[in-house]
Amino acid sequence: MNGFLIPANSKKSMLIFGLFTKFDIILFGIGIGVTLLLLIILELNTLIMAIVALMPALITGFLVLPVPYYHNIRTVIKSATSFLLGRRDFIWKGWGMDYGKEQE
Repeated sequence: MNGFLIPANSKKSMLIFGLFTKFDIILFGIGIGVTLLLLIILELNTLIMAIVALMPALITGFLVLPVPYYHNIRTVIKSATSFLLGRRDFIWKGWGMDYGKEQE
């Protein structure tokens, strides 16, 4: 029988398109909305003004960008700040070599 074991910490199926959470979609949507508003309001005569108008979409897009082995940049930044600000014990729960065995 070709049975596969799915790890306990596998949550990819709970994500939108297998990559994004609802908060990521909302955050990126707000960034796009602010960018569209700035494109309408600002006079885009110079390159600097065009860059300023595009910054909200670029920043939020960067924050929700998926990276391998992490959910996205926002998660990496949150984990890094948590580690640097004092929490050095990261609890891992999932399948391992000793999973299911009696602990002595």
